[in-house]
Amino acid sequence: MRLVLILTTLSLLCLASNGAIPSRLLQRISHSSNFLTTEELWFNQTVDHFSPLDHSKFPQRYYEFTDYFRLPDGPIFLKICGEASCDGIPNDYISVLAKKFGAAVVSLEHRYYGKSSPFRSLRTENLKYLSSKQALFDLAVFRQYYQESLNVKVNRSNVENPWFVFGVSYAGALSAWFRLKFPHLTCGSLASSAVVLAIYNFTEFDRQIGESAGAECKAVLQEVNGLVEQRLASDGNAVKSLFGAASLKIDADFLYLLADAAVTAFQYGNPDMLCSPLVQAKKDGEDLVNAYATYVKEYYLGTFGVSIETYNQQHLKRTNSAGDTSDRLWWFQVCTEVAFFQVAPSKDSMRPSEINTKYHLDLCKNVFGDGIYPDVDATNIYYGGTKIAGSKIIFTNGSQDPWRHASKLTSTPDMPSFLISCHNCGHGTDLRGCPQSPLSPEGDAKNCSSPDAVHKVRQQIIEHIDLWLSQCQATGRSYM
Repeated sequence: MRLVLILTTLSLLCLASNGAIPSRLLQRISHSSNFLTTEELWFNQTVDHFSPLDHSKFPQRYYEFTDYFRLPDGPIFLKICGEASCDGIPNDYISVLAKKFGAAVVSLEHRYYGKSSPFRSLRTENLKYLSSKQALFDLAVFRQYYQESLNVKVNRSNVENPWFVFGVSYAGALSAWFRLKFPHLTCGSLASSAVVLAIYNFTEFDRQIGESAGAECKAVLQEVNGLVEQRLASDGNAVKSLFGAASLKIDADFLYLLADAAVTAFQYGNPDMLCSPLVQAKKDGEDLVNAYATYVKEYYLGTFGVSIETYNQQHLKRTNSAGDTSDRLWWFQVCTEVAFFQVAPSKDSMRPSEINTKYHLDLCKNVFGDGIYPDVDATNIYYGGTKIAGSKIIFTNGSQDPWRHASKLTSTPDMPSFLISCHNCGHGTDLRGCPQSPLSPEGDAKNCSSPDAVHKVRQQIIEHIDLWLSQCQATGRSYM
């Protein structure tokens, strides 16, 4: 999917976003019962952290949840919001952890997304301060601001609570990178489905979809792709209308929509919702294109809530900051920092060959102008990719999640990596449970095909958080 990470009206977390990652299928929950809090708070953030001359500020939105906080010296959990509007602190597994450790939970909206934009116009020139580097500094400045504010509230000075950082997807990468770049500001981090490796041509993404689908479903999906391409060549308007996507004038945009629709089922723990009806339609001799169109319209565009406009390049060119701007913003980060171009492999692909490197580069140029391209080498040099030289970072991934191939999958003594293996274990399973969308309150794992696999990794997470927090507290510092 495009990380990352598409915003739905049902949406899950400031997962991001999104993304990315979900890709861009990051979600925000519309029901307040799925949040620990939705009360907006604000503070003034620096626009450009790297300029010695420009000290301009913009209002940045954040949230705090203190129901379980053990005053005055309990830990503070910083839940990072990613590439999506951050509308509150989701009631996922972090609420269980906060209760267990007596922690406050705070969450900062990512710059430019939601209500935290420095500019009214999102023209390309104004997006120059939209980057992971600036976002990390935002988190560091906010962390200091919140700590100092807490000290004032409890009438003390020069005291540090132990901090721990959490994130999923792109926000998971930010969580790992925050510990890497600001180790003095946190005791550790949980990097769930963290896409720490920028990848130019991300063919492994497509291969994982085929593996997660299984032989039977994979074959049917590949047959659907072939049939759609045939109809697209003979009567493009008719087949686009069948999927409710007649507004997509660029054929590859339409094909990207169809590819993402399939990805969603595996990325977010709903594989049977896609595969069962398609395989049955094949057995019954039904029209496979019609069967897939039903899934796309009823689930992807319906229940999941994705908008067709997400795939419309004219929509991506819109520069007004009003309304949902996440699609344009995340594509800018894709086109400048991380790429994650989900191109079709040369053999045995799950997506049409039209979704190639040229398609992505042309999109970047069409939407943002000449000279915009992702410098993934610079990103990986700066952060280290999967060779990240950090410490006290927990990496977790779901076995069916295609984004895991951009994460750190091997354990080292101070950076353990856990793979949660089950039929519907996808993006952010450790915090979200199963399915990963819609939200399961408190990240309930009872609907995972192997709840024990989730519980086992969660116990490892608890043990590492407990150890690293205790090491901080033993030294009287907020970090180790």
